[in-house]
Amino acid sequence: MASYFDTVPNFNYPNPTVTGGRNEQYVEVKNLFLRLKFSDEAIKSATSFAHYTILENERPDNVAEKLYNNANLDWVLLIGADIVNVRDEWPLSSRLLYDYAEEKYGTALNETRHFETKEVRDSNGRLLLPANMVVDSGFTIPNPETPNQRIDPTVAVSNWLVEVRKNNEKRTLRYLRPEFISTLIDDVNDFMSYKESSQFSADTGKTASYTYGVA
Repeated sequence: MASYFDTVPNFNYPNPTVTGGRNEQYVEVKNLFLRLKFSDEAIKSATSFAHYTILENERPDNVAEKLYNNANLDWVLLIGADIVNVRDEWPLSSRLLYDYAEEKYGTALNETRHFETKEVRDSNGRLLLPANMVVDSGFTIPNPETPNQRIDPTVAVSNWLVEVRKNNEKRTLRYLRPEFISTLIDDVNDFMSYKESSQFSADTGKTASYTYGVA
């Protein structure tokens, strides 16, 4: 199956650097004004999508090869997950994450960012305090076994741990199930085909307005 840019149609874009008449002042480029996106209704469909946990050092093409047996369908993964900027929205490897965090925080990498609660239950297993609530450093609660005493249910969270958590959140990938790929490709080909208009020149191209430079 085709890579993403094979599906994107071309159009003639005004090129003012070329001398001569207007008919010569065009360059054929990919129409990046077109962008594919799944509708909210499609995303909400429990039968169309599944979830995959991105492993250490996996790239979009690796995952596409694993899920679709075709590395060229990495663009389907990115569209399904609504990822626009792979650099910022795809999880980093441990090495790259450490380099990024070290550059961001410097010597403060392992300093405390904030304090969070630990889960607290009584002797009957009833939840008294949920975990991961951000609190002040001096936060305490009554001891469930000895009410006249207080306990410290907090834990320090470092800048490094915050970045690790953020990176791990990116590991859950929503993807289109393989059985729907052929239908998607048909829809993409239809969407990416130009319709008849005053700018239409071919199934895969049209000419932008010279005045405005917009396809």
